[in-house]
Order: sequence, then structure tokens, then C-alpha cells
Amino acid sequence: MIETPTPADPAEPEPTARRRGRPPRAESADTRDRILTVAREEFSERGYEKTSVRGIAKAAGVDSALVHHYFGTKEQVFEAAISVSFSAALHAPEAVAAGPLDGVGERLTRFVFGVWDNPATRAPLLAVLRSAVNNETAAAVFRRVIATQLLRRIAAQVDLPDAELRAELAAAQIVGTAMMRYVIKLEPLASADLEQIIARIAPVVQHHLTAR
Repeated sequence: MIETPTPADPAEPEPTARRRGRPPRAESADTRDRILTVAREEFSERGYEKTSVRGIAKAAGVDSALVHHYFGTKEQVFEAAISVSFSAALHAPEAVAAGPLDGVGERLTRFVFGVWDNPATRAPLLAVLRSAVNNETAAAVFRRVIATQLLRRIAAQVDLPDAELRAELAAAQIVGTAMMRYVIKLEPLASADLEQIIARIAPVVQHHLTAR
């Protein structure tokens, strides 16, 4: 007697093959964060030009297609890494706005140098800044993030003519000093007391923002 094959139990459907490089939805947020963390480390260690999407994917333990899926091009990965790295600094407009306009220079200077002077936040800032200095593509992304997310928001707090130019000059004063202190490490600026630096820079920043 020939036995008829028993049909598969309808309650147990065949497993659906997962597309390569695509994690389950529950894992997607963790995977995306892991890719960003690795990307910041890769850009920090190798710079923009020597970092590749394939290298980021390999270090993160995912397929390179997944990196493209979440972020797009290498430039977009870099922009996402910048946004995360500058997440603390990008809240400066709220800190600046909390108080009278005649004290905005000191509040902005103190806030930004506080971010730079903290080793936990300084490392990713330096990594991004070095990439921006050495590569025009990275520099363009850096300018776009800083202009749209930081400088224009600061300018909105200053209701005076040429507000955007004022904000850029104020930022140039602070960033230039930070470059000399933390990147070039020019002495005696590099080892000077932070309060002394703030006391000297803040009035200049105040002048850029509010002088008529």
C-alpha cells in the first residue's frame, strides 16, 4: 500500500527568507546606532578620504548594503555622524537665549568651551573637525550642518542687522581659539586656565553679536 504524503501543518508556515543585510524591525534602531558609532570611530581614526562604507560595514558586522539603506552615500553617513557628534553643541541656541542679550557673549563662549573642554565630547569634535579640514566634501558637510543647525539658530536670537554674519564672526572667534588650544595646542593658550580664556574671549564674542 502506497502512503499518501501528509500535507504540512498550516499552522506552521515555511519560514520567510530574510533579505541580506536587513535586520528584523526590532533590531533596526540598535543596528543603526551601532553603525553610527563605528562610523564616528572610523572617521576619527582614518579621516574622511580613507574611510569607506565597506570598512564601516565590516567593523559594524553588517552588510554594506545595510549602511546604504540607513544613510545613503558616504557623505550622508559622515553628515549623520557629525550631527550626532555635535548634538550637545547644537543645543547652544537654547542656552544662549536663556537670559538678557547683554550677556549672550559670555553664555555662548562658556557653553561652547565647556563642550570642547570635556574629554568625552572633545574627541568626536576633533575627529570631525580634522576630516573637514583635510577634505572638501567633508568640509561642505561640516559647513552645512553648522550653518543650518547652529549659526542660523543663534542668529535668530539676535534681532539686529546682519545677524547671520554676526553669528558667523562670533563662531569664528570661538572655533579659531578652540583650534589653537585643542588641535594645534599652541602654548601658553593650550594650558591656560579656561576661566581666563572665557574672560578674554567673551567680550569679543559679545561685540560681534550685539555691537551697533
